[in-house]
Amino acid sequence: MHFLDQAKIYIKSGWGGGGAVGFRREKYIEYGGPDGGDGGKGGDIIFEAVPGLNTLIDFRYTQHFRAQRGHGGSGSNKTGAGGDDLVIKLPVGTQILADDEERTLLADLTKAGQRIVFLKGGDGGRGNASYKTSTNRTPRQHGTGWPGEEMYVWLRLKLLADAGLVGLPNAGKSTFINAVTNAQAKVGAYAFTTTRPQLGVVRHKQNEFVIADIPGLIEGAAEGAGIGDRFLGHIERCKVLLHLVDANDEDVATSYRIVRDELEAYGAGLLDKKIIIALNKIDTLDDELIAALSAELEEASGAEVIPISGASGVGVDWALDKLLEAIGPDHARVTDDDEGEEEIEWSPI
Repeated sequence: MHFLDQAKIYIKSGWGGGGAVGFRREKYIEYGGPDGGDGGKGGDIIFEAVPGLNTLIDFRYTQHFRAQRGHGGSGSNKTGAGGDDLVIKLPVGTQILADDEERTLLADLTKAGQRIVFLKGGDGGRGNASYKTSTNRTPRQHGTGWPGEEMYVWLRLKLLADAGLVGLPNAGKSTFINAVTNAQAKVGAYAFTTTRPQLGVVRHKQNEFVIADIPGLIEGAAEGAGIGDRFLGHIERCKVLLHLVDANDEDVATSYRIVRDELEAYGAGLLDKKIIIALNKIDTLDDELIAALSAELEEASGAEVIPISGASGVGVDWALDKLLEAIGPDHARVTDDDEGEEEIEWSPI
């Protein structure tokens, strides 16, 4: 399935149905009178967040959405049926933005099952029965129905994850997420192996949490260099970031600062989050060099550095402990692998 995290669509709620012009014509009733019913209400445009979706690719091919118009009224004071609402299903984490220069945030769907009536359908027009007065006993006027609302909006998906991976290209992010989850991220010995965000579920010490891997950042990403920083939006909701630094880089301190500077240039509070720093790919180095590089990185960052190897698994549990601690017990989900299982002593009877 192709990944798409931005889409522009046109939406329009339904017009109200027209009111009817009618008069009673019944046997044995000497005086008739107007009996035209009102028109039905137009359908609403409703956005709903549903689980199981993680892309906006469907909106690349279908970009116009119109709710049904209300049905017209009829004689015998019959009100027309309302138009069907149009429910547009979106992935959890989708934001709805105005089509303006500021891209004003209009709605944010962060929970599965969340629904919002975004555009209301137009009211139905009045039938001639509602125009009857003591001085106008045979009105022939009627309402044609009120128009619905219409607008263009941008949809932007921000994946919901508890932890996010950041680092330069080839820092080992894909290898790490493959090692700790069932994700199957592409791994290659070249830059930008990861071209789209990848989610995985970590199960660690009877807890589970979601981790997101995004394409690597390079110097100037905020200005569009490389893949740019557009995918950083997918880690805005994370509780903690794991910053991987390749131990094979010529200058690990510079590698750290490049990513740090790009996070700062992007903003959105990324530097305010808890950031765990890990020196990755230590399986290719000896203990003395690992200690020297860790000390250099700690001096540049002013924080503890965890030496790990996503390929061999060294230090991975230590990093996961730190992530779980930062996420907190209130947000990590308890797995039910052993729930409800009791040891029963075997007996042939």
